[in-house]
Amino acid sequence: MSMKSTDGLIVRALGVKAYERVWKAMTCFTDRRDETTADEVWMVEHPPVFTQGQAGRAEHIHAAGEIPVVQVDRGGQVTYHGPGQQIAYLLLDIRRLKFGVRAMVGTIEQAIIATLAEWNMSAQARSDAPGVYIDGAKIAALGLRIRRGCSFHGLALNVNVNLEPFSRINPCGYQGMQVTRMSDLADNVRADEVATTLTEQLARQFGYIDKGGYTIHYDWDF
Repeated sequence: MSMKSTDGLIVRALGVKAYERVWKAMTCFTDRRDETTADEVWMVEHPPVFTQGQAGRAEHIHAAGEIPVVQVDRGGQVTYHGPGQQIAYLLLDIRRLKFGVRAMVGTIEQAIIATLAEWNMSAQARSDAPGVYIDGAKIAALGLRIRRGCSFHGLALNVNVNLEPFSRINPCGYQGMQVTRMSDLADNVRADEVATTLTEQLARQFGYIDKGGYTIHYDWDF
């Protein structure tokens, strides 16, 4: 059986890029794609930034200080992005994948949980608050936007990110929510190994391993 160009997943390792630059690029990508466009996952880190979702309320930001606040078009409330946090933006045709939004959220959560298990961390999802948690503390946040049956935005996994900025907000709109990171829960946590494992788990959980697999591109810019 011949493989269609849309069967495989393209993974782009972007390194560290400014949030607004990547946001603009993934919005343009989503607006321009059609039924022949292959799905992509963008792996990236951002300089420090608070992002506020569409329905975000100002009272969830206590003291942004020197960190910029960007109003964005994803779901959810406010969160923090910074170096040491592995972000994966999922630019997927969920109609073609036959995924509803709820199923997509659950699949992302399972990919994160499986990634953390590689470091012997037992993590859980919560039905009342999307994301992934360890002993009640949030270790990964989710925020998505669906346009014309395609997703963008995605997940943020705390690897060895500075946690102090989370104290300046109500993370994801929850007052008093505790936040944790992988480096506090396991020894020898390397960001490159986390990125590799998370990429593999996303490709596996969304079924690309059983179809066209995935290819990683390191030389792409926008």
